[in-house]
Formats: sequence, C-alpha cells, structure tokens
Amino acid sequence: MELRIFTEPQQGASYDDLIAVAKTAEELGFGAFFRSDHYLKMGDVSGRPGPSDAWITLAGIARETSTIRLGTLVTSATFRHPGPLAISVAGVDQMSAGRVDLGLGAGWFEEEHAAYGIPFPALGERFDRLEEQLEIITGLWAADGTYEFSGKHYRLADGPALPKPVQSGGHRGTIPIVVGGHGKKRTPALAARYADEFNVPFASVEATKTQFARVARAVESAGRAADSMTYSAAQVLCVGATEAEIDRRAAAIGRDKSELRENGLAGTPAEVVDKVREFAEAGAQRLYLQVLDLADLDHLRLVAAEVMPAV
Repeated sequence: MELRIFTEPQQGASYDDLIAVAKTAEELGFGAFFRSDHYLKMGDVSGRPGPSDAWITLAGIARETSTIRLGTLVTSATFRHPGPLAISVAGVDQMSAGRVDLGLGAGWFEEEHAAYGIPFPALGERFDRLEEQLEIITGLWAADGTYEFSGKHYRLADGPALPKPVQSGGHRGTIPIVVGGHGKKRTPALAARYADEFNVPFASVEATKTQFARVARAVESAGRAADSMTYSAAQVLCVGATEAEIDRRAAAIGRDKSELRENGLAGTPAEVVDKVREFAEAGAQRLYLQVLDLADLDHLRLVAAEVMPAV
C-alpha cells in the first residue's frame, strides 16, 4: 500500500507550512504530497492567512523537493479554462522533472465560487465541462502538432499544444489523471475513458469497495486492461501512540476521536494498520492521508515509523 499525504490549505496554511509538510513527507518516504484546490475555508470564512492557488504553490514546492510526487485532489473544472490549465500543469511537471499528477473534478463548493466571483453552473453543466476539459487537456498534451476542439462549452483553433509534459507515465502516455467521487454512472464512465487513477474520498470500506467495482466494470466495458487503472481512497488521519495523544490530535482538528475511529484512519498505530489492511482488501492500492494540523510534523513521523512499515 502506498501512503500519500493530502493537505487542505484553505483551512489556514501558509506556503511555508506547506513546504515544511512536503519536505518532511519526502524525507520520511511518503509516496506523494497532494493538496486540495479550494479558495474558501470550510466551516467559517476566516481561514487565515487566506487561500492559496494550488498550482502556484505546487510550482514552488516542485523546485524545493526532488523525489516526492505532487498533485491535487482535486482541481475544479470551474476554476480555470482547460487550455491555460494544461499549460500550468505541464509547466509544473517540467519544474518537478516529471513528478505531477492532475486530479480534476466538476467542482461542488458553491460558497467559494460566490466569494470570488466564479460562475457556478448546475451539476449537469459542471459535468459536461469536466468531460470537455478532460478531453482537451489530455488531447493538448498528446497532440503531435496543432490541436483543435469544438464542443458545447470550449473551442480551440490551431492550438500549438505546448508546452509538453516531461513524463509519459499515464495510460495515455502523459501526466497521470486522477478522477474520483461517488457517482454511480457518469463518474465511472469518465474515469474509464480518461483516468489513470480512481479515488474514493471519505467513504466506508464497504462503500469504497462497491465504487471500485463500478469503475472496474466501466474500465472493462471501455476495453482497457484491468491493471491500467489504479484505485485509491482518501481518509482523515488521526494517529497517536497513546490515548492522550489521540485526544490531543482530534481536538486540534475539532473532531471527536470516537467518530474519527469510525469514519477515518484514527487510533493507535496498530488500529490504523488494521484499517489500512481493510482498505487494501477492498482493492485500494493507495491511501491519501488527510492531514489537517499542518504544524504537527510528529504526526507524519509516527505514521512513517509505526504504520508505513506494516502496510
């Protein structure tokens, strides 16, 4: 099982906070450093020091790290036009020497759109835009020569399809794409067509297993090799060597430890190892550990020392 670190900077984090977590995660051997792509704190609107742009901060982190993979869970298709987004992500891929994954979703947090003047279409249109963006972005990266596209929401004419990513790791021979969610039909179909990885966020082991099965069927129907899709899950993290330490970490993120034990990866290292193994049995090959207290680097060190070797 590959363990990746997943942060939520909109809840209140500076660039220095993020680079400290990314460097520590790299030193400890975690597989990747990911961040959310949000512009508003969830829970209230303070969120000091304020939101940061995902791809700008990942560009900086790319130059301050050397081995750890970097990416988003997930960039919202409502935030950017697909052409400029393809340029930004390919640029960060170059800056990182080929260590980028792009998670892309339809967007869901209406309040952040209102707060920053970003249009927020109805759900059906958001999925339509996501589908066109996935086709455009992967098409631009893969095109040999100019690229054109004519859809309902986007049109590209004589696009130079530059810059190109450094890596060729995805099943389409370009930057790996992560798609995720709980949708029963359209989400698995989009993943089967475009994604290298499917992620189920913050769900039970049983619900995760069920969604993986839907995606696996869609992959088969699309004529893809079964092993061309990687399956992952995201879970909030709260691990402590003692009950007092678990209490402290749960309090720091405003959660109840009993609830976290049920709905996340929480408890002693042994408890968390058991839960990780349950996700592995359900088909997960990667786990994104949602770390909410970014000042607590000892949390990462405990997981690296007591959980990672066992899974």
